[in-house]
Amino acid sequence: MAEKIPSVHELHALYGHPKNVNKIHRDSLSPLDKLAIVVTEKIGTMGFFFIILAWTIVWLGWNILAPQQLRFDPYPAFVLWLFISNLIQIHLMPLIMVGQNIQGRHAELRSEHDYETDKKSEKEIETILLHLENQQQLMLDILKRLEALEEKK
Repeated sequence: MAEKIPSVHELHALYGHPKNVNKIHRDSLSPLDKLAIVVTEKIGTMGFFFIILAWTIVWLGWNILAPQQLRFDPYPAFVLWLFISNLIQIHLMPLIMVGQNIQGRHAELRSEHDYETDKKSEKEIETILLHLENQQQLMLDILKRLEALEEKK
């Protein structure tokens, strides 16, 4: 006896409908998580790099080229510039790492969802192939019966 081939409705009941993992992830974020994501996304852009580059060029340029009495962070030490740069780095690095961890959780959630979708797709393909094999066998049986009828005539 042939094995029972599951129907599409049975497969949907077994595996459920696809989930929107982006919405699930977004809904799970706290306000601080959302802030970390925004900062991570903004800091990791060329625009932010150019802002820091322009600020550094202006700062260092002013303190090298401006008249001596107008300089506020004298060459060659640039103590204030180093202090501010270090403060920016010290505060942004952990925040960026938090944002990357949150993005990593999102990527993991997406990959788990992709795996579940792949498992469901594999089962659906297997079901379709079983249906096709069953139909082929039925058509071969019908063809044999027709040939047998033709021989009797």
